Amino acid sequence: MSATATSPAETKPLTKNELLKIAIPTLAGTIAATLADPAADSFSGDDEQFLKFHGIYQQDDRDVRKQGKVHIMMIRGRIPGGVLNARQWIAFDDLSSKYGNNTLRVTTRQSIQWHGVAKSGLGALMKGIHEVMLDTLAACGDVSRNVMSAPTPSGTPAREQVYEDARRVSEALLPKTKAYHSIWIDGVQLNLDSPENKEFVDPLYGRQYLPRKFKAAFIIPPVNDMDVFANCLGFVAIVENGQVVGYNLLVGGGMGRSHGNAATYPRLATELGFLPKDSVVDVARAVLTIHRDFGDRTDRKHARLKYVVQERGADFIRAEVEKRAGVKLESPRRYTLTTTNDTYGWQRALDGSWFVTLYVSMGRIKDAGEHRMKTALRRVAEQFPGVEFRLSANQNVLLANVADGDRAALTALLAEHGVRTERQAGVLHSAAIACPALPTCGLSLAESERYLPDLLTRIEGLCTEVGLAGQEIVIRMTGCPNGCARPYMAEIGFVGKAPGRYQLWLGGNENGTRLNRIWKDMVKDADILPELRPLLTRYAAERTPAERFGDWVARVLWTEQPGTPV
Repeated sequence: MSATATSPAETKPLTKNELLKIAIPTLAGTIAATLADPAADSFSGDDEQFLKFHGIYQQDDRDVRKQGKVHIMMIRGRIPGGVLNARQWIAFDDLSSKYGNNTLRVTTRQSIQWHGVAKSGLGALMKGIHEVMLDTLAACGDVSRNVMSAPTPSGTPAREQVYEDARRVSEALLPKTKAYHSIWIDGVQLNLDSPENKEFVDPLYGRQYLPRKFKAAFIIPPVNDMDVFANCLGFVAIVENGQVVGYNLLVGGGMGRSHGNAATYPRLATELGFLPKDSVVDVARAVLTIHRDFGDRTDRKHARLKYVVQERGADFIRAEVEKRAGVKLESPRRYTLTTTNDTYGWQRALDGSWFVTLYVSMGRIKDAGEHRMKTALRRVAEQFPGVEFRLSANQNVLLANVADGDRAALTALLAEHGVRTERQAGVLHSAAIACPALPTCGLSLAESERYLPDLLTRIEGLCTEVGLAGQEIVIRMTGCPNGCARPYMAEIGFVGKAPGRYQLWLGGNENGTRLNRIWKDMVKDADILPELRPLLTRYAAERTPAERFGDWVARVLWTEQPGTPV
């Protein structure tokens, strides 16, 4: 099937997004012309869609919308494996201060987002990213997004091998359009009427690119810190004698759904088999092109790869992967997963250096009162140029490659800015993640990042009250059902339905291999603790030794109220 072919079942009209991509396959739109127009404070609706392929969302501050819409941009970096050097960190910090809202946002896909950027500063910010050898190409849009890789320096050389494979896959899945460099580096509008641009067909993606976004991740067992089963494409490293011999292939995970639409649902990826290490790029391309060729281009709510896998079945997908990649998948190799969480504090790496994981509340790096994390990390980059900055899928920052002799000085520098390396946050805060939501995300129905910290503190108080002080429970929140913070994998998930109102989902597990289920379709803010109190009280009384809350929910509540995950 060709890159622009559609499924035989597709008899409905193509979506507007598909028609836009067909009309301007370079993805240039009229972005450069608008960028050069000082009288324009925003981009057209069509260009908003093209901007996403360049890593940019056009938004507005919904806190002040009643006084008139003021357009601002969110820019997301493409940072394979979430690794930055000190020079890049300093540049990112500068750009946030000069052109953004003076914060950096760590995403759940190991990237950095800048928020609050006016159109007048957009060009300079994009050039600043380019000057430190990074970009935002394909950080959003109907393409492969930032490819994730385990950030923690492991006890074997496997971590570096997996990181390099993630980088190779990231480069192999990049779109080839010249528009990105033309617009953001040269400042030139592509001639959309030239035959070269009018008939452009990306060699991998085709003229229409993908039906929707595509997400890929690598993990090294026993740690599932990427939530690999939530991705379209997952690679589980199989390590023997300290070396990666290959990967178990996972296909068809995804979190997004829509309220009131039962045809949309979160899904765990399906394990298809084992592949040798040298086939990883070919297999990644194969899976992506299956999405390209069989994904639904008539309904964007039904356009993710997970629906192709669910509806066509594992045998069909496996056969297509083998045919397209020219590889025979073996039976999956055995492995064990233990946790999706980060390990905080100082740890020694294989090479004798040190690394430390720093808790970042809801992923927002900023200076707030005595806790001046943004300044602290800037000072670390300036004073310890050999330190590597690594982003986690749990929205935290790891400082790696710290020399023995620098550990004490770096700890002291952080402490001077109110940033601790031990006992950094309460147990519920440390395991929680949230999406940005209001006021910038146009899809958000309720608060998330700004609301969850206070709610966690209240839930911690409730846990103490019922005899669960110090008990870790993975809690995640999103402002809408798209699931950017992976709430459907959490032991307790909150999904925004309206201002101050959330769906309550229960029953995910610690190692990220089980979806939760909807418990209450609508809970008001004031009713959240009263709703949780009897559940946590029962859990404290009925749990088996070392049984986690999500496992108790699956063992007890799901037995009392049987059904299938929503």
